[in-house]
Amino acid sequence: MADDGREESVATDEDSDQTAGDGSLNNTMMEEGSTLLRRMEICVAEAEKRSGKNAVSMQETFTVYLVETRPMDAVTEGRNPAPDSLWRRYSEFELLRNYLIVTYPYIVVPPLPEKRAEFVWHKLSADNMDPDFVERRRVGLENFLLRVASHPVLSNDRILYHFLTEEHGWKEVVYETGFQVKSDSRLRALSATFRVRNPDKRFTDMKRYSDELQSHTSQLLRARARVADRLYGVYKVHGNYGRVFSEWSAIEKEMGDGLQSAGHHMDAYAASIDDILEEEEHYADQLKEYLFYAEALRAVCRKHELTQFELEMASQDLISKKQQREELATGIVRTFSFKGMTNKLFGQEAPEQREARLKLLEELITEGEETVKEKTVECEEHVERGWVDMQRFQEQKDKDLREALINYAVMQISMCKKGIQVWSNAKECFLKM
Repeated sequence: MADDGREESVATDEDSDQTAGDGSLNNTMMEEGSTLLRRMEICVAEAEKRSGKNAVSMQETFTVYLVETRPMDAVTEGRNPAPDSLWRRYSEFELLRNYLIVTYPYIVVPPLPEKRAEFVWHKLSADNMDPDFVERRRVGLENFLLRVASHPVLSNDRILYHFLTEEHGWKEVVYETGFQVKSDSRLRALSATFRVRNPDKRFTDMKRYSDELQSHTSQLLRARARVADRLYGVYKVHGNYGRVFSEWSAIEKEMGDGLQSAGHHMDAYAASIDDILEEEEHYADQLKEYLFYAEALRAVCRKHELTQFELEMASQDLISKKQQREELATGIVRTFSFKGMTNKLFGQEAPEQREARLKLLEELITEGEETVKEKTVECEEHVERGWVDMQRFQEQKDKDLREALINYAVMQISMCKKGIQVWSNAKECFLKM
């Protein structure tokens, strides 16, 4: 699904170290709208189980994934050089994504595949070291890299390039950006409860939509898991037909060959469900991706609420200080205050004190006006950039989910046709008896 970005253009290798302040490659060194995927073939080729000591010197078993990259110009020219490769743990993919979320709060950052299996049917292992689960996660991690590398903004980030090309030292480059401090403050802010007076209605509607998208996809995945459980049972019970027909054939002369052949067809039908449900997991993983995308979409909307709230608080504080200045300058107190009551009880403050307070208020008002300007720009930029990326996400989502649901329906039709064929073959066996 993420391969569409291969058609876009990107800068040369020599430009990779020329970076802008936000971590992206310098725009003067790149074509507008370029993406990394145009000049680099990326894949997660395999997974490998390893053992080692963790941060507290305890032995642990973990999985690493082989990330391979190859220059796209060599591929298009017909040359087939050996790919550059390096191993990454899942936690390193998490670090990369966390960095992208903090650095680009206006972007719906692609999600990672699940760390532990969710929405599983009873015969499917929920063990995160299970080979089938590890293989599905490998596919999901590759899809994540392809999505990021085909994104018009994320693909130009220098940290992404380091992640793909530098086996050692890339973490230090990430930490040098100071993103962790921003991440901690972001988590505190996004977990806080606040009420925004004038949010952008588009973002309010999109946040509501993200909640509904998450709800519908989770319900669909639960329904699919229940169906898989029942389907598995139905198919396996057909193995009883096979056993009965085979045993029955041993006591029949005229009917024996037909019964035994029909039994073989039933056995094959019962065994086919394992491959069918394995293929189904592929489509379930595509739905899970958008289940997790809903949270990424909500984060962009939540960031808008935060920037709008900070703007409103700064504006309110500025209005309050201007009102204090007016009251101090005119001597007319329009609102009840402890200071006003004190003046009435003990008399007005000295002119020197009043002048000092006026001067301090002027300085605070100047600072407040600058803060309001900065917050206004920040809020407007987030709205503008965020809305553009959410529209891009919507187009991608519509295309991907339409394709996934159609393919799932085709798979179901194929499965039903195989069932019809099995019983047609059994009918032929019975007719020959």
